[in-house]
Amino acid sequence: MTNVVGKNNWVMGKGCPLVFIGGPCVLEDDAIAMDIAIFLKELTQKLGIPFIFKASFDKANRTSIRSFRGPGLEKGLQIMDQVKSRLNVPVLSDIHDRSQVAPASEILDIIQIPAFLCRQTDLLQEVAKTNACINIKKGQFLAPWDMEQVIKKITDSGNANILLTERGTSFGYNNLVVDMRSLHIMRSLGYPVIFDATHSVQLPGGSGSCSGGQREFVPVLARAAVAAGVDAVFMEVYPDPENAKCDGPNSVYLDHLEQMLQQIINIDHVLRT
Repeated sequence: MTNVVGKNNWVMGKGCPLVFIGGPCVLEDDAIAMDIAIFLKELTQKLGIPFIFKASFDKANRTSIRSFRGPGLEKGLQIMDQVKSRLNVPVLSDIHDRSQVAPASEILDIIQIPAFLCRQTDLLQEVAKTNACINIKKGQFLAPWDMEQVIKKITDSGNANILLTERGTSFGYNNLVVDMRSLHIMRSLGYPVIFDATHSVQLPGGSGSCSGGQREFVPVLARAAVAAGVDAVFMEVYPDPENAKCDGPNSVYLDHLEQMLQQIINIDHVLRT
């Protein structure tokens, strides 16, 4: 497996510790983002697990045109830069078109390609040119082995600094299912794999004008994914998910997180001993 080395020499991959990636679904304001980031850094330091902060500056694929999308590129990157500079943690966010690539690459440690855009050749090639670390989320419509062709679009453009994320597969209408075999299959492609435990329990469009979710299954799937062998686990977290502006039904309560993380750390430790 190719180990991925990011800015400031953090490493993910074979032989490296399990990484936790977390944050709110979308950036709402400076204060909420910083409060969540501080909480997560303190918790992960306590538990001894590497931490990457993730949040979106623009949720361009919301169900409804009236849904909250976030502060936008300029303000959003300012917030991410504040978190990064103040807390000295790597930051990750997603882009949606080629115009966002250059400014995002100046701030972000990891640029994420959303699942719905994972086959957009022009976008992948543009991101590859930056030599940034790129996290590609497997589309809900793809088999895990199909990610090999996605990888080639980036490596053939001169960049091998790649992460792959599993976030569930469409299963009928408004439902997702996780095939744990996909984690092993994607790792066999030679790059670190992240399991997105909260988007995997999302019910896309399941609440009519917004997506639903089943957060009670987040710890179940997270434990199973770590047992199957992954390099990182991602969760959307929020102090009070019922009042979050995006993805509340599948987000994890901050005060429930420590127990979940301790469980997956214990499982990962068993696998490594």
